[in-house]
Amino acid sequence: MDSQENTLKQGLQAEEQQETVVAAEVENTENVATEETESKAAPVRPTFKNKQEVLERVKELAHCEEVPSKDEVDFLKTVFYKLHFAEREEAQKKYLEEGGDPEKYQLLPDEDEKAFKAEMAIIREKRAKVFMEQEAEKQENLKRKLEIIDKIKAMATSPDEANKSYQEFKALQQEWKEIKAVPAEKANELWRNYQLYVEQFYDLLNLNREAREYDFKKNLDLKTKLCEAAEKLDEEPDVISAFHQLQELHQQYREIGPVAKELREEIWARFKAASTVINKKHQQHFESLRQQEETNLARKTELCEKVEVIGKEENNTANDWEKRTKEIMEIQAEWKTIGFAPQKMNVKIFERFRAACDDFFNRKAEFFKQLKERLAENAAKKKALVEKAQALCDSTEWKSTSDKLIALQKEWKTIGTTQKKIGDQLWNDFLTACNKFFEARNVANAGTRNEEHANLAKKRGIIEQLKALAEEAGDNLQEKVQQLIAEYKAVGHVPFKEKDKVYTEFHEIVDKLYKEFHISNARRRLDNFKSNLKNVAKRGDDALDSERGRLMRRYEQLKQEIQTYENNLGFLNASSKKGNSLIDEMNRKVQKLKDDAQLVREKIKAIDAENKEQ
Repeated sequence: MDSQENTLKQGLQAEEQQETVVAAEVENTENVATEETESKAAPVRPTFKNKQEVLERVKELAHCEEVPSKDEVDFLKTVFYKLHFAEREEAQKKYLEEGGDPEKYQLLPDEDEKAFKAEMAIIREKRAKVFMEQEAEKQENLKRKLEIIDKIKAMATSPDEANKSYQEFKALQQEWKEIKAVPAEKANELWRNYQLYVEQFYDLLNLNREAREYDFKKNLDLKTKLCEAAEKLDEEPDVISAFHQLQELHQQYREIGPVAKELREEIWARFKAASTVINKKHQQHFESLRQQEETNLARKTELCEKVEVIGKEENNTANDWEKRTKEIMEIQAEWKTIGFAPQKMNVKIFERFRAACDDFFNRKAEFFKQLKERLAENAAKKKALVEKAQALCDSTEWKSTSDKLIALQKEWKTIGTTQKKIGDQLWNDFLTACNKFFEARNVANAGTRNEEHANLAKKRGIIEQLKALAEEAGDNLQEKVQQLIAEYKAVGHVPFKEKDKVYTEFHEIVDKLYKEFHISNARRRLDNFKSNLKNVAKRGDDALDSERGRLMRRYEQLKQEIQTYENNLGFLNASSKKGNSLIDEMNRKVQKLKDDAQLVREKIKAIDAENKEQ
């Protein structure tokens, strides 16, 4: 008897466990409404396209006479808030993408949600009322069953009492079957006591043995059918359905009276064996669900880590943000394909995922907010330049206005981008103003440009003449060069784009000519000096020494002049533009002084050589 009680108790515990697991599958969707709703072993539910359809169904349940089931109420709540939060997130996302301030975003009241809560309150009241009535009924049923147990206990005190009360006992058994649910916490103990005293009654029953044997046989037939039904459940493909059917069979088994004493353990062992098969399959089913939930948790954890890594990456451009956004949305789509995680972690892992996504999109919104501010600031700067250019476009002060507009163009290039539509308009306005001025200047300066091109041709002709002189030989070359240089300087301005090029060509050939002049003159002067040394030496030893002393003084004087010029050049180089004509002239003078100093040194060496020969 104890083994029957223990197994039935295990069956009840398994039933409670099933209810707990199924309950774990129902999410608190008011807090986590964006999590994909799944249903384990749930009936097929209708599909709702929007919140209004859900609300209509809730209104039907709230105002009909029937009391809606908890499963359907939870399902409707899940669907409504999933749609509700999806709408809210879409509105917030659109607001942020349009450059809205995240701190200033406010949730607007939702009339549908308000109506939904009101109808759900009515449903809760109805269910609460029914629940209280059911609880009161269970207490009353408990009281009645306790009274039946007391009556059977009183009948089972002696064989005489048992024999006299047999018909009353049968009536009490029937009454017990007709009484329905009692409080769950009392059910096991209640049934155990009832079964104990029923079996005691039958064991004491001596008279009316035929009736007792008939009851035993009838109960055996009923329990045998229950065993067969329980064994057939092994063929049921739906494990959950099989488990629930088994619970019903257990309830029926409880309500059936005892069988012959020698068959009690046998029939119970058969029923227990069939129950064990179903219970194991049920347990394995939920074990596999738990394993799948662990796998789902691992996959969701991996997705969280991916989002967190993406969230830490630097995004410096709008393209960077759009690329990362696409990656996040792909991860979110994958998240929706994954089922539930274990109950204890399901909300936590979703909150982690949601926080990582929110952090990314909040930073994205902040970036585009700042970008919008920068674009607006750049647009304001460019608009100011447009206004300045438009103010200058009618000016006839060609030189100064050209410089100003060129400066504005350079400044324009330093300003960042703006929104394309605004930027294109500002650029067109700016270009129009600049073109208007420069076209007017070109018309006014058409004659000047022709003159500049003529001057360029003259200067190039002079440069060619100088190049030709560099290939000739003669005594009057230096005079010719000086004459051509004077002609070159007398020519006016050339086109601005050609100025630096022609200037460089001119000074390169002039420097070459001067260098050649210095070398040839120095060589001729040194040869003449050496030829005259013999005549100087004839005047006496003092004459050579006197000449040497003069040359030494001249050499020191040249060194000082060279140093002075080089110091001045250092100063001018620090504050003058490259190619300055004054600097070039000073460089030529320095070179001439150095050549003169070299000639003086060669003369001193010649005197020293002459003294050695004497």
